[in-house]
Amino acid sequence: MKFVTYEYNGKEKVGVLAENTIIPLDGFGSMYDLIENFREDLVNVNSSEKLPIEAVKLLAPIPKPRRNLLCLGKNYEDHAKELGATKISDKFVPDDPIYFTKAAEAVIGNGDFIKYSPDVTNQVDYEVELAIVIGKEGKNIKQEEAEDYIFGYTIVNDVSARDLQIKHKQWFKAKSLDTFAPMGPCIVHKNEISLPLELDIKSIVNGEVRQNSNTRLLIFNIPYIISDLSKGFTLKPGDIICTGTPSGVGFGFNPPRLLKAGDTVECCVEKIGTLINKVKAI
Repeated sequence: MKFVTYEYNGKEKVGVLAENTIIPLDGFGSMYDLIENFREDLVNVNSSEKLPIEAVKLLAPIPKPRRNLLCLGKNYEDHAKELGATKISDKFVPDDPIYFTKAAEAVIGNGDFIKYSPDVTNQVDYEVELAIVIGKEGKNIKQEEAEDYIFGYTIVNDVSARDLQIKHKQWFKAKSLDTFAPMGPCIVHKNEISLPLELDIKSIVNGEVRQNSNTRLLIFNIPYIISDLSKGFTLKPGDIICTGTPSGVGFGFNPPRLLKAGDTVECCVEKIGTLINKVKAI
C-alpha cells in the first residue's frame, strides 16, 4: 500500500494512493497516528469513497517531522569518488557510516517549490535518496531484526547549498535551508518491498537523466544502517533515515551543473514513484 498525507477542503488527512485516486483513511488523524497504530485489518481499501488525485493537494507524507531527518553521507562508492574531485570532501570511501541531520522544518511536498535566495547561496544542488520510515521504537537493534522496525519507504531530495557546505566545513546548514527537503509523494509499506532492496534510483533535471543507479550499490545496506544507528540511540516511530545518493549530482560535473530558477527536478525510486519539484529564486 502507498500511504499519503493530503489536503482536502482545507483539512489535512491521510489516505491510500491507488492509481489516480485516494482512499481516505478517516480512522487515523495523521501519518504518525497511522504509523504508530498500523494494522492491515484497520486499513479499508475497499471503501466506496474515493477522491480523484486532482481534487487534493498532496503534502509530504510526514509534513512536520518530530525530529530532524537522519542522513548518511557518501553511501554510494561512485558518489564518494565524485565528491573527492571537489572541495566538499576528500577522496576516501568510508569504512563506517557518516551521519548528519537535516532540519525537520526544511520538509516540503511533491509539487512544492524548492526556494533559494541568491543572497544566501548560488550553488543549489539535488540528491535523490531512498528514505526509510521507522515503524516502532527500538535501540541496539540487531541486523537480522531490522526489518521489524521499518514501516515503509519514501523518497527525499537532499537539496544542498554547495557553497555553504564548503564555507562551513560541515553539512547541516547547507542542507537545512527552508524548502531543502522535498519528500514524497508517498510512503510505500514494507510489505510491498522486501529486503534486500534492489530498486532503480534516478534524478532527472529538465528532462535529462543526471543520476541513474540502484540501491543494491549502497555501501551500508538498510539492516546495517538501522542496527548501527540504533546503537545507544533510540529510533522512534516516524523517524526518517535518508540512505545516501549515487553519483551524478550537479556539483560532480566539470563544470558543475547546478540548479537555477525555473528548473524542474524529478526524483524517482522504483516501486515508490516520482517526486517532482520546481526551483524558484526568492
